[in-house]
Amino acid sequence: MYRLFNFGYLKNQLMKSLLFSVCLSLICSMLSHAQNGVIAGRVVNVLNKEPVPFASVAIEGTTKGATTDENGNYSLSGLSYGVYNIVASSVGFRTRTMYEVEVKNAKSTFLIIELESGNTELKEIEVTAQTFNKTDESPVSLRSIGVTEIKRNPGGNRDISRVVQSLPGVQVSSSFRNDLIVRGGSPNENRFFLNGIEIPVINHFTTQGASGGPVGMINVDFIREVKLYSGAFPANRGNALSSTLEFEYKDARQDKPAYTLTLGATDFAATVETPISKKWELLLAIVDLICSFYFRHWACPSCLSMTIFNSKPRQGFLRKI
Repeated sequence: MYRLFNFGYLKNQLMKSLLFSVCLSLICSMLSHAQNGVIAGRVVNVLNKEPVPFASVAIEGTTKGATTDENGNYSLSGLSYGVYNIVASSVGFRTRTMYEVEVKNAKSTFLIIELESGNTELKEIEVTAQTFNKTDESPVSLRSIGVTEIKRNPGGNRDISRVVQSLPGVQVSSSFRNDLIVRGGSPNENRFFLNGIEIPVINHFTTQGASGGPVGMINVDFIREVKLYSGAFPANRGNALSSTLEFEYKDARQDKPAYTLTLGATDFAATVETPISKKWELLLAIVDLICSFYFRHWACPSCLSMTIFNSKPRQGFLRKI
């Protein structure tokens, strides 16, 4: 006696079992990688870049922390995706807090913390908390902006000038330009410094008598910190009438290569940071406007085309092998 099988029913059951297995594998994989974020880097002296051994590095508001080794290296593992405040302290140095450090599960975050020398009083302990670091030269007029704040700014389009325009005391001339009008001054009364070197402009397609333009030329993936002085400028930042904007480039990774790809409605960016040798690192990025493809597709008579290259090679002369 022969039995007839319902192959359609058997096929549906196999497909359901296969789909359930795939979903279960994805859920298990996501749960296993939920806390694989790592923050690693070095703690160095801000004056001579020498490593600070046995310094304390901790995550603000938690009990998770680490201590640097003889070469100033540290590592914080088992972190979930998010933004953290990192506090570094050592005997003979001032405590410093690095705000809004972004942690991703795809790659580890490399962070170099520079500490300033200072007197330590052992008679009492005073704990103070501030939203932003203020230097002694400009305790009121200084505003520090982190990279995460620039990326999360609504409508900023990863443009530093757009983020600065939203700060108090800064006015906007028009919606399609990045002119900075600080405290009622002219756009050409601002001064810009990149790693301590003065640069004339930070935007493309600037006009005479102004410093703004429609597109910024500084890649956000290169930035470690941005400082805006709206008054009481430091002594080494002369010839500034309205404001001084300082940009600090970050250092490339020292452990392994890392890649970042960004795709927006108007541009495409690719960033590579990699160690070249034991003492050399390289930070390289390219930004290209993809709106030129739209213009070619629509056969416009005029086409805007622009490609931005940024690079930062660095040799650690004082690094121990």
